[in-house]
Amino acid sequence: MGVKISEPRPIVVPILRAGLGMLEGLVKLLPTAEVGFLGMVRDETTFKPTTYTERLPDDLSDRQCFAIDPMLATGGSLGAAIQFLFDRGAKDVTAICLLGTPEGLAAIEKIVGDRDVTIVLGALDERLNEKGYIVPGLGDAGDRLYGTV
Repeated sequence: MGVKISEPRPIVVPILRAGLGMLEGLVKLLPTAEVGFLGMVRDETTFKPTTYTERLPDDLSDRQCFAIDPMLATGGSLGAAIQFLFDRGAKDVTAICLLGTPEGLAAIEKIVGDRDVTIVLGALDERLNEKGYIVPGLGDAGDRLYGTV
C-alpha cells in the first residue's frame, strides 16, 4: 500500500538553464509532481531579470509550487520567478537553492512580503561582489552544468 499526493499535484519549476541540473533529483523526491519551466536571463549591467519563455499552467491556485535555481545571488531572477508564480495564483511557494547570499535573501524577503514562501538553502555564502556574483561561490552553475565558459 502506497501513499498518493492529493490533487492538485505539486509543480516543480526550474529556472532555466541552471535549474535543470536540480530537476531530476527533485522529481525523484516528488514523482507525481508536474514540471513547468521559466526561462530567465539576467542583464549583467543592471542585474534585472527578463523572462524569455515559460511553460506553466494559467492557474496555480491551491498548488504547492517548488521553484528551483542553484544560485540565489542578487535575488532578481528568483524573486521574479516567485512573483510570476504568485501572479498565476500560487499561494504556497518553496524556493530551493544550493547557495545563497545575505543580499539575495534580503531581496526575496522584500519581494514576497508576508506571503507564504519557504527558502531552502544548502549553504549561505558571505556576500556578492561588484559584478553581482557570489563570494566565494562556485562560478556560473549553468556554465558548470553544460561545460560552457
